[in-house]
Amino acid sequence: MIYLAHTAHWQFLGLITGLLAWIVTMTTAGLNEWRLWHVADVSVITSGVAWVGIWRACFYSHVLPEIENCQSISISDAFAPAEIPVAQVLMVLALICGLAGNISAAVAIRMVYFSLEDRSNTRLVFVLAGTLYLFTGMISLVPLLWNMNSVLNNSTIDFPPEFYLPAAPVRQHVGSAIGVGIFASILMLISGLLFLSYQYAWHTLKSEAPRDTRDLLHGPWAVMTMAQKSELPNEISQGRDNPVFHNVEVS
Repeated sequence: MIYLAHTAHWQFLGLITGLLAWIVTMTTAGLNEWRLWHVADVSVITSGVAWVGIWRACFYSHVLPEIENCQSISISDAFAPAEIPVAQVLMVLALICGLAGNISAAVAIRMVYFSLEDRSNTRLVFVLAGTLYLFTGMISLVPLLWNMNSVLNNSTIDFPPEFYLPAAPVRQHVGSAIGVGIFASILMLISGLLFLSYQYAWHTLKSEAPRDTRDLLHGPWAVMTMAQKSELPNEISQGRDNPVFHNVEVS
């Protein structure tokens, strides 16, 4: 079986990058700082800034019983703009696809680095891992760019009274979660391209013929033994005794 470990170093780097990107994507989905709202009325929101994420909206206050006050945003809330429930669905889907991509990538790397048996499915596993990575990166970019566009357009949200947030802030900025998420999406896309560009799975593996290594009579050891037998001296190859041993006196 052909040794393949030296052909997949970039793909091993892609696996590490994909795992890191998946962790960062999971962190992005849980962060609240998708949008930073600056409010004029600081009577309740004493910090003057509120953090609006895809799952909750939070702010600091010295007036309310709790210093950090958060209200959950559900996918069924009528006040939530379309980009927020879509982000909830797509980010969860991205986490699932990213996990599946990491598992597929780990199986592909294991087949190249450690497998000595049939590698006929190597191309399929590499393509599957690369496709899942690309799909994860693209579906996570959609809600990130959509919410960033809403912030840049200073879009409003008609929050219920219990949120203590105005419908329109004085100004709003893109939160750190969007920047972190875009970075993770780019890493995912890079990992996908690395796995899809594994040329050895596309060319060499097609011509690699399977061989039964259990047949010792026709294996490589038998071929080597037969080749070496023809190179032995005539006395040994024909079964005759070596005359040197007859000259040794036995005491």
